[in-house]
Amino acid sequence: MGKQPFQTAYQHSYEYIRDKILSGELPRGTKLVEERLAEELGVSRTPVRESIRKLEQEGLIKQKRVVNPTDTDLRNIFQVRILLEGFSARCAAAYMDEETLQKLQGCITAARHGDIEETMRANKEFHDLIVQSSNNPEMINIIDRMQSIIYLFRKTVVYHKRPFLIDEHQQIYEAISAHDGTAAERLMQEHLQADLDFCLHVLRR
Repeated sequence: MGKQPFQTAYQHSYEYIRDKILSGELPRGTKLVEERLAEELGVSRTPVRESIRKLEQEGLIKQKRVVNPTDTDLRNIFQVRILLEGFSARCAAAYMDEETLQKLQGCITAARHGDIEETMRANKEFHDLIVQSSNNPEMINIIDRMQSIIYLFRKTVVYHKRPFLIDEHQQIYEAISAHDGTAAERLMQEHLQADLDFCLHVLRR
């Protein structure tokens, strides 16, 4: 198999498995069988195996099973986000330019008036723009590797309509816009802590 066909098969396998996990078609705790997935996809086991490995790195799969995060797992993941995104918000207050600030406000408007999928996209872009403002490739890379697991929690807070979600984005935007790094960092940390508390509450039901 040449490089291009393998890359295509790998990308297709990765997206197929990831999307089935994120949509809930593969419920938490499901054991992944390489042979069955390869048959479903019409590819060899190698791209499937590589896809599973990547999804393990991203935190969606653990020991060949769809991750079923414990309270401790959730707290650990959010601890990293609170530290890194809080610091990114502080950086954004110092460095974010006018054009990016307008995009940030656009995300808030889109989330307020959009449907669930539009709110999901706007929510992701809001956080991405702030993380990018850290200008720290290592931090951006760490958050990037967590995107799939972050998506699961973002889906929880958006689909279950966490109160004040967009209002908190507005407050973070205003602190960044006013170049108040201390307030921006504190508000982002409180925002993510509220996300964590909400996710824990929903998952315990």
